[in-house]
Amino acid sequence: MKLHPFSKFVAILGRGKTKQRALTFDEARESMAMILRGEAEPEQIGAFLMLLRLKEEAPSEIAGFTQGTRDVLDLPDAMPEVDLDWPSYAGKRRQLPWFLLSAFLLAQNDVRVMMHGASEHTPGRVYTDDVLRFLGFPIAASLAEAADNIRLRNFGYTSLKVLSPKLDELMNLKPLLGLRSPVNSFSRMINPFDAPTQVVGIFHRGFMDIHTGAAALMGEPVCSVFRGEGGEVERRPNKPTQVGSTINGSEMQTETWPQLLPEGHQPPDEDMDISGLVALWQGQLESDYAVASVTGTLAIVLKSLGKAETIGAAQALAEQMWAERDRDFLPLKA
Repeated sequence: MKLHPFSKFVAILGRGKTKQRALTFDEARESMAMILRGEAEPEQIGAFLMLLRLKEEAPSEIAGFTQGTRDVLDLPDAMPEVDLDWPSYAGKRRQLPWFLLSAFLLAQNDVRVMMHGASEHTPGRVYTDDVLRFLGFPIAASLAEAADNIRLRNFGYTSLKVLSPKLDELMNLKPLLGLRSPVNSFSRMINPFDAPTQVVGIFHRGFMDIHTGAAALMGEPVCSVFRGEGGEVERRPNKPTQVGSTINGSEMQTETWPQLLPEGHQPPDEDMDISGLVALWQGQLESDYAVASVTGTLAIVLKSLGKAETIGAAQALAEQMWAERDRDFLPLKA
């Protein structure tokens, strides 16, 4: 029987400790494009994902999977101008997604933000699309609709289910397989509208080098990666934050951002009431932790965007933007 064309990729990963190796960029790109075009069998995909999980992903693989996904995206004819790509895939369990207020501040200050994410893959979390629906903001049913929202409001959001139904299906295999797969990692890098600046939140410090390495291999102009609260792009203000970045498409650096509040753990939010986001925005809720989370996250993004040259200047600008926000309207109303 003739070998299936996809079988070579499974063989590369499954030859044992002495012969297995990481996929090259080109191999990873081809393999992911085959999966997304429906050219691999379910048994092959399951084996492929779990062998990768056992080995742990390499930067060449994350970069190749990302490019393979971009190769098959259904992009609109009229691409929007976007300043920042902001993935949101983890969901929040212990704290509200304060980072969304950071993104809204950028949109109100003429920074065009594309956000994309997934939901429902881990029970008990509050996801970005939950919050946006609560605010009455449309979840784009296509990339063309997301582009229109960016033109109208400087902010667009769509789900992985829209970006790639097949990737969404693979991400939701976690309850069946019992483990996350590389899809959880490289989906954050898709950057569908080719924004010159990306920010990426990770769960574990080890992924910083993987993601910055992948960004460098793809020649991404600026990609800032840090371990955020709950795995989202959200600074934990009571801890120092290491941020790894690519600069000019290849150079990599790591900066340590100081804690903004006294050291310690913030008690988990037992209620996770989404209305708290609106209350904080409108000045009806007082929370040093929440405000520091919003401004601290915003500061990292502002420096990534080149809006400030130093950590101190970025934090000062973020605090100024927060103080001058328009409290009378929900952030995303046209």
